[in-house]
Amino acid sequence: MSSETFETRRAALADVVAIPVTPFAEDGTVDQDTHRALLRRLLDGGITTLTPNGNTGEFYALSPEERRLITELTVEEAGDRANVLVGVGHDVPTAVASARHARELGAGMVMVHQPVHPYVSQGGWIDYHRAIASAVPELGVVPYIRNAQLSGDRLAELADACPNVIGVKYAVPDAAKFAAFARDAGLERFVWVAGLAEPYAPSYFSAGATGFTSGLVNVAPAVSLNMIEALRSGDYPAAMKVWEQIRRFEELRAANGSADNVTVVKEALASLGLCRRDVRPPSRELPESERAEVAAIAAGWSI
Repeated sequence: MSSETFETRRAALADVVAIPVTPFAEDGTVDQDTHRALLRRLLDGGITTLTPNGNTGEFYALSPEERRLITELTVEEAGDRANVLVGVGHDVPTAVASARHARELGAGMVMVHQPVHPYVSQGGWIDYHRAIASAVPELGVVPYIRNAQLSGDRLAELADACPNVIGVKYAVPDAAKFAAFARDAGLERFVWVAGLAEPYAPSYFSAGATGFTSGLVNVAPAVSLNMIEALRSGDYPAAMKVWEQIRRFEELRAANGSADNVTVVKEALASLGLCRRDVRPPSRELPESERAEVAAIAAGWSI
């Protein structure tokens, strides 16, 4: 990877990293036309970094063929308007195949979902990511860290072996732990992306993050962009005004162990007539009684 390419990709992470939803048609298949329309809406709204096959895209409910399709649609719609960070994961051969597919299509980066395994050792965490990163040395690699046990020096160890590990999506809900982890790993060495979206962005930015992921951005790109603009200028009171705007929506997503994380986003999109509310198990549609509140929030943002 040339240093120029490297810097372009680092810059793409220091931004609103959108996690698009995967809309489903009435027959349960991926609704390709609606998917393209939602991606164009993000691009037209000023979003320049897209993550196909993220958790808001229902990564774990998609088949391997669907994940390939989602990657293809996203790279095609993004064109030269956005950087694409493709979510990969599962077992190592599957993750490597997905990363190579992303590379063939011209995507510049992959985000490696946390290893879903009941027994994750810190050394094994390095081995897992090293196997994926070393298979695609031309791509920027971004580990998605949800493991509170992992120490920052382990990430540094991984990057020593794989210099294409350029950023981190940090999603442990503990700002003090994040601050320590980033400094143990190397604050300047990686681009730090607040992986728990807008609710955690102000506290994580104060500790060194320069980007944040967003599912809410599917509904209201301007709201997410307002927050990053405030954070970039160090205007925390302005950022917290946006935080107050998004608080209830994000509380609904986070309730009951984030049971409705994707559901609430799709409900908001459905209320705006942008896609069906359908989600796949183990997620579930919102009951009728809870839909009006989500619709009211979405309507308020679009004024």
